[in-house]
Amino acid sequence: MTKVFGVPHEQVVFCHDEATGLKAIIAIYSTALGPALGGTRFYPYESEDEALADVLNLSKGMAYKNALADLDLGGGKAVIIGDPTAIKSEGLLRAYGRFVQSLHGRYFTACDVGTFSEDMDVIARECSYVTGRTLAHGGAGDSSILTAFGVFQGMRAAAEHAWGDPSLRGRRVGVEGVGKVGRRLVEHLVADGAEVIVTDVVESAIDRVRAEHPGVQVVDGHAALSGAEIDVYAPCALGGALDDATVERLRAKIVCGGANNQLAHTGIEKQLADRGVLYAPDYVVNSGGVIQVADEIEGFDFDRAKQKATGIFDTTRRIFQIAADEGVPPAVAADRLAERRMSEIGRLRGILVNS
Repeated sequence: MTKVFGVPHEQVVFCHDEATGLKAIIAIYSTALGPALGGTRFYPYESEDEALADVLNLSKGMAYKNALADLDLGGGKAVIIGDPTAIKSEGLLRAYGRFVQSLHGRYFTACDVGTFSEDMDVIARECSYVTGRTLAHGGAGDSSILTAFGVFQGMRAAAEHAWGDPSLRGRRVGVEGVGKVGRRLVEHLVADGAEVIVTDVVESAIDRVRAEHPGVQVVDGHAALSGAEIDVYAPCALGGALDDATVERLRAKIVCGGANNQLAHTGIEKQLADRGVLYAPDYVVNSGGVIQVADEIEGFDFDRAKQKATGIFDTTRRIFQIAADEGVPPAVAADRLAERRMSEIGRLRGILVNS
C-alpha cells in the first residue's frame, strides 16, 4: 500500500457516502502559492491503492503545472472511484461537492477524465470552490481551446530553440490523437503553414479532421506516426506515449504535445536528450487549460486568459535556456523552475500580516 506519510503532500482526504456510493480521495500536494487547483477524475480503478497512487501523482503534477503557469495557486487533484457510466448521479456529485466544501477553499475542483462541465454545475450546487463550469453558469466552457493554443505556443518556442525561427511553416508535424485538443492543435498548425500528419484510434475523429483540413495526411497507428519522417512529434492522446521503443524509432527533432504524463518512466527524458531530441515538458505546454479554468475564480474573461496562456511561449523558452545553461534535460529544468517558485513565493507566507 502507498505510505501517505512517505510523500510530501500536505493533506489527503478520504470521502465516503454510502447512500450514493461515493468513494473519493482528494489530495492536496501544496498550497505554497495559494489554494490547490486540480480536476476530479472519475475512473473505475481496480483497487483503492491504485486510486490513491494516481491521485498522489496527479496532485503533485498539478502543483508543478500551476507554478510554471505563473498562477497563484497550489496543486491538488481528486479521484472518484467507480465507473461513471454506471454510478454517476446527481446525489453522488452533490455529496462529493459537500466534501470539497468542507475544505473551505483549500482545494478548487474542475473537470478531468470522466467528469464534464455539466457535472461541475451539479457539484457547485453544494460547493463554492468549483471551476470549469458551463458557459450558461458563467464558466469557461471547453478548456481544450486554450490547451491547444498553449501547446502551439510551446511548439513555437521549441522551433525557435531548435531552428532559430518560431514558425512551423514548412515543418512536418505528426499529431497523435485528434480529439478536442489535437484537433484544435491541427487548426493552429495548418494556419501557420505546417505540413500535418495525424493518427487516432477513433475513425470519426480522423474523418472530422479530414473534412476540416483536406490536406492533412493520415497514418495507421502510434508506431507509424512516431517513426515517420517528421520534424515534430505531438502526443495528444493517452499518457506514456514516450517509451523506450518509441524513443528508439523517433526521427523527429522536437517532441511537444498536449497529452499528460508523456514519459513512460524516469530516464526517458535523458534518452531523448542523448539522441538530440528536444522535449517540451508536457505539464508546461499543456497548461493553457488550467489557465483557462483558473481565470473563472476571478470571473471568466477569455481574452485575459488567452493573454496569460500566450506566456507559455516565454516559459518554455526559459526552460530550454536553463536546461542548456545547467546541462540537464528540459524536464529537469522545468522541475527546478517550479520548485524554485514554490519555495521563493511560499517563503513569503512566513511574513506576518495583521488583518
